[in-house]
Amino acid sequence: MNNNLYPLKFNPILKDKIWGGQKLKNLLNKKSDLSNIGESWEISDVEGDTSIVSNGTLKGQSLKDLLKIYKADLLGIQNYKVFKDKFPILIKFIDAKEDLSIQLHPNDELAAKRHKSFGKTEMWYVFQADEGSNLIVGFNQKMTPEKYLEHLENKTLTKILNFDTVKTGDTYFIEVGRVHAIGAGVMVAEIQQTSDITYRVYDWDRVDDHGNERELHNDLAIDAIEFDMPDNFRVTYEKTENTSNEMVSCPYFTTSYLKINKLLKKENQHDSFIIYMCVEGAATITANGFSETIKKGETILVPAVIKGYEINSENATLLEVYV
Repeated sequence: MNNNLYPLKFNPILKDKIWGGQKLKNLLNKKSDLSNIGESWEISDVEGDTSIVSNGTLKGQSLKDLLKIYKADLLGIQNYKVFKDKFPILIKFIDAKEDLSIQLHPNDELAAKRHKSFGKTEMWYVFQADEGSNLIVGFNQKMTPEKYLEHLENKTLTKILNFDTVKTGDTYFIEVGRVHAIGAGVMVAEIQQTSDITYRVYDWDRVDDHGNERELHNDLAIDAIEFDMPDNFRVTYEKTENTSNEMVSCPYFTTSYLKINKLLKKENQHDSFIIYMCVEGAATITANGFSETIKKGETILVPAVIKGYEINSENATLLEVYV
């Protein structure tokens, strides 16, 4: 085992957004003077927004540095063959004080051709939701490009969108090409491919402090929208305690629900790093003689080379993610 590696925490990268609020600060203890904190990027290798280690002997090193130094020890052997020095997923908490724009993400092929980027398959776990708040996912009727463009032109897009009222624990899998938005009052944990490519198609006609509307990407979006997708975006999953309950498994990531109330001895049987997002309570992860506690709203990365570790908690809910 590479004795330099241990469970790694990173400094959150906080993003000011026109639709953001104060829940990330007030509920998750994120330190910031920003007035509209929309996102906390927990683990990121997006160009210009690389995570920095916040704990242990590697404190101050960037995720990019670690990838160059530790390679497959950090990512896993197969992952390193595929992704080299790029971290394959982006981990976020998102607070929507107001509705996000209606948007979608391109697939790998389009994203590579147009933006030299990965596509952006993602999932949401509803962390907290105000009474009656919604997620927008997909259409509420059979859709064609012609009908879609007609509603877009007439500013009646919301009439054809599917609104789902949500509560804590609701989980959604958002494939590339699916129109979606997080509604006002919803806070989510988001797991996605490493990509910051979003096509915005409607932004509720809102303007910034200077009276400017945000840019829309309708010319790019029309080729990227999948108009004929099944309504299979709602995720059902077991909640058996002290075991990993698979929620979403796709080529880009696998996420499980893990509710813990005792000491668990874990074995990493995957050729991958494992990430834990704490969505309730607190848990201590011990590996390679090193212990680190994560509390609600915190995230930790267990490098691939660490095959045996322990998680101890009296009452924690974690999302467990690997590639």
